[in-house]
Formats: sequence, C-alpha cells, structure tokens
Amino acid sequence: MATNPGLFTEWPWKRLGSFKYMVIAPWVVHGWYQVATKGWREVDAGYLAILPSMLLRIVHNQAWITASRLQNARGRCQIVDRGIEFDQVDRERNWDDQIILSAILLYLGALYLPGGQHVPAWRTDGAVLIALLHAGPVEFLYYWFHRALHHHFLYTRYHSHHHSSIVTEPITSVIHPFAELVAYEVLFSIPMIACALTGTASIFPIVAYVLYIDLMNNMGHCNFEFVPIWLFKWFPPLKYLMYTPSFHSLHHTQFRTNYSLFMPFYDYIYNTMDKSSDALHEKSLEGKEEAVDVVHLTHLTSLHSVYHMRPGFAGFASKPYASKWYMRMMWPVSWLSMVLTWAYGSAFTVERNAMKKTRMQSWAIPRYTFHYGLDWEKEAINGLIEKAICEADKKGAKVVSLGLLNQAHTLNGNGELYLLKYPKLGVRLVDGTSLAAAVVVNSIPQGTGQVVLAGNISKVARVVVAALCRKNVQVIMTNKQDYHLLKPALPEGVADNLLFSKTGMSKVWLIGDGLDAAEQFKAQKGTKFITYSQFPPRMARKDSCTYSTTPAMVVPKILKNVHSCEVRTCTVELTARSSIDPEELSRGVYRVHKILIFLVAAELAAKEGDERMAYRRDSSRVGGMERA
Repeated sequence: MATNPGLFTEWPWKRLGSFKYMVIAPWVVHGWYQVATKGWREVDAGYLAILPSMLLRIVHNQAWITASRLQNARGRCQIVDRGIEFDQVDRERNWDDQIILSAILLYLGALYLPGGQHVPAWRTDGAVLIALLHAGPVEFLYYWFHRALHHHFLYTRYHSHHHSSIVTEPITSVIHPFAELVAYEVLFSIPMIACALTGTASIFPIVAYVLYIDLMNNMGHCNFEFVPIWLFKWFPPLKYLMYTPSFHSLHHTQFRTNYSLFMPFYDYIYNTMDKSSDALHEKSLEGKEEAVDVVHLTHLTSLHSVYHMRPGFAGFASKPYASKWYMRMMWPVSWLSMVLTWAYGSAFTVERNAMKKTRMQSWAIPRYTFHYGLDWEKEAINGLIEKAICEADKKGAKVVSLGLLNQAHTLNGNGELYLLKYPKLGVRLVDGTSLAAAVVVNSIPQGTGQVVLAGNISKVARVVVAALCRKNVQVIMTNKQDYHLLKPALPEGVADNLLFSKTGMSKVWLIGDGLDAAEQFKAQKGTKFITYSQFPPRMARKDSCTYSTTPAMVVPKILKNVHSCEVRTCTVELTARSSIDPEELSRGVYRVHKILIFLVAAELAAKEGDERMAYRRDSSRVGGMERA
C-alpha cells in the first residue's frame, strides 16, 4: 500500500479474490449471446475481439516475467544487482487487475462510444492518428502528471506504492492504486477515443497500441539491459523516441529523474534526464558474469512443477507446490515446455541467492522426474550432470550439491561416477545424506523408543537406521529382504536394535518411496508418518494420523533474494549451526524454503579445507559426514 493511502486506493473487486474475473462475465456472455442470435456475420467483431486481446495481454506479460526472471537468475546484464523478497511478490500479485480494468473500459467504449461499433479490421489513417496522438498529447500529459505524482501529497497517497519496488520486475509497471491506474487508463484512451469520434477506429491498430503500451512498460521494468548501443548510434533520433530498461531503472533508484513515459524527449527538454543514463546503459550491457561459490543441481519434477519455479507464475512461485484442478487446462503448454526443456542441451540457472559473502545458484537439469526412470535416458542425464559439474568447476565453484534424483545410486553411484572420471576435480560434491538423516532423526518425538521403517531403502534410510540404533531406539522393518540387507551393515553393538516384524506397532513410522496405501493402513490410529525421501508417498490415511513432508532446513534471515517455494512447507525441530553436528541439532521450530542440501552446502562452502564436504573414496562413506 501507499505510505498514507488516499481515496479509491483499493480495487473494487479486491474481495472477490480469484473470482475477480467474474466482473467481465456479463460482457463475455453478452458477446456469445449476440453470436448465437445474430450469427458471426452480423455480430460486432470489435466487441468479440476484446476478450481474445485480453488473454493475449496476459500471455504477453507472463512471457516478460519468465524472460526477466531467467535473465536475472543468470545475473548477466542486470541493472540493479539486488534480489526481491516475498513482500514484493505479494504486493505485485494483482498485476492482472489492470488488464481487467482495460477490458471493462473497452467493452463500455464498444457499446456506448459513438463510432466504437462495428469498426473494420484495419484503417491506416486511424493507425497514424494513434501514433501521432501518443507521441504528442499522451507523452506530454503523462510527463507532467508523473511529475505531479512525485509531489509529497500525491506521492504518499498513491505513487509510493509503485516505488516500493526498487528492484523492478515487468509486472511492477502496472502495480498502482486503483485511482492512479484509472487516471492512466483515461490518458492512454485519448488516441482510441479520438479514432472512434473521427470514424477512423479499427481493430488491429487499437489492439497493437494496447500491446505496445504493455511492451514498453514491461521492457522498462524488466531490470536487465538488452537494447544495443549501436541502435542509437545508427539512428540518433531514436534516443529521444525510445527509452531503455536502464533509463527507467534510474527513475526507481533516483526518484527525481527520468519521468518520461516511453519517449525521453521531454526529459531532455525540461532537463530532468539523469546524467548517468548513458553510462548505466553501457555498464549494464557489459554483462560480467557473477562468480559462484555453491551450485545446487536440481531438476524438474512433475509437468506442472515448471509453473511453480521462479520463471513460472509469480503467484504459484510464492506458494508451496500444489496441484490445482484448473492446471489441467495447461496440459498442452506443459507438454510443449517438456519438449523444449528436453531438447535443451545443458542445465539452466533458475535461482540466484547470497548468504553473507557466499554466492549461490540453483541450476536445473532439463529433465523431469519420469525421465530418471527411463533406462535409455540415464546416459544423457549423466552427461548433462557431468557437463554442469565441469562448468561449475570452471567458474570457480567450491561446492556442487546434487539434489533430488541427480545423486541416485542407480544413476551415478551417488556421484562417485564423476569422481572416478575426473580425479583432479576441484569442486567438492555433496548429496546431503547426513543432514537429511539428521532432520529425520530430530523430527522423531523425544522419548520415542521404537519406530517402524517402511518403504524403499535409500542411502538416507541407511544413515537414519544407523543413527537410531546407536541411540538405542528400536527400528522395526516390515520388509524381510531389506532387513537382511541392512542388519550385517550395522556394528555389532547396535545391530540388536534392528528388528523384523510384519506388523509394526509403533506410532512413529519412517516412510519412503514405494509405500502403498495398504501398507499405511497397517499403522495404528494417531500414527505420525515421517518421510525420509525426496518425494513423499501419497497420504492415504484420513483419520488422526499426521504426515510430515520432505526433509528440509530453515532459511536464514541473511539469505537474500528469497521469493519462491519450490518445495512443500513443513516444520522440523532443529537448530542450524555452522558445525552441522547431528548430535547437537535440537530445539527450535523453522519453516522450510528449500531442500536442506543447498543451504548446508552454502554454509560450509567457505570452509575450503573441510574434508567432510567431499565424497569419500570409500563407497560406504560417499557423501557422508563422519559423525552422522
């Protein structure tokens, strides 16, 4: 909100929440009623074109969001080298309100404005009139209106809401209080109203003009520079007719300069152009690549998970992953994104964070979970992981953490494959097994003397069993084959704490992949299910049983650029310490942001001489910490 909110700040349909699109339903229904009663030839084509143009604008804006977040994740050509936080994501969640308002005004104009009915598809004179009126009255009036908004009275009541985002994103361009955005809509409607009143209105020029406004708005707030310098050298007048992202970024950092809408012409005339505009433009285009200390190598999971990543939908990326019924309509797009990522030949950066002086990046292997179960894909996946590790090593990274299935034993021996192939590899590889096990162990209620272990046995499960048996906690296994596999691996002094029983009576179950519903119903009522796998089994029990989710750790307050949740939330009892000694993890409730491996690798990356970070040559200790 603004510093001191004025009149008509809130949007009229704010309380409708996700149902706000119902406000345009009457016009949409009216359009289809006209088609049903009059036929396609008699209906007003301009009236029907409003809804498709509205959807096109949503897709256009989302494309800019994705491009901006991918570019800023890479850190190249970034203008303001700072991250955004959850409060900005929440503040800018209603970016589509402006599109709804525009649609309402267009519907009203198509119904009641003289000359706004049954307009042709194209008129050249109308297109020229729109261009001239925008370059003249619209740009001029906007300049002075914008300067007025920076007066203390209007700024504190309205415009300060927009300037709350110093590090801008494309959608920041339309984040304004309702009254302020209504004023913008009236201003931008001048060319379209003039065309209607002069009888020169047509469909495509109006749609193109609206998309032009979106294009320039998104470009000015994308926070990465891409407009080449040679463009202004070859066409010098263009410098006064088109701004650049760095030009408008200065307005958000300096506040009292670069007021123009899209054409810097008026800033030159009235001497309000920031003198560092050209220098910032050149500096931003240099695109020096940021050094990285820690690389977290993950991968895509389900087809819809791509929308929950930072480059995906802003609203989804700020919430824990959950499948929604309306996402089924996105299946064609989901499959297309899968094909595109599958064809992509290397890992791509999806996130960039910093924790004190430690610089971290998340890279995603362009494969989905189901790819890892295909035998014919394993060689290609290993090639992608190997390429990413070598690239991280070349960039000077100290640690690469193999997340999710990238460290599966059946895929690459928990990473041993790469160490054998590159014995002189400088970067350390971790898989987070010891810490995942520590989180699971510390999630067990204090005083528990017996637990049931069910599901497929993984590396984390082995470490959890060993840790619990050392603490004299009895571990009951329901799978006889797995029991005989783990029993000999335990030291003689603690092996007696591992038991086999077809019916485990403990009210604490440790569960992993492959646990079906029938197995879960063998547990007593009130059982606490604690998962030790990256992908928790489906929750089959609807009674008094409780389920935890993916093992993870706290996000420290010093971690910067955190504004999305790629994993589900849960609470775990632990205290994150730099020593990461599992015996000392205790007390304190924290919420999850990411898989713990990333944060722990970041915390330990500064300790270049800490051999616990590296894989052991002994396969029994690969990726494990000594005391875990």
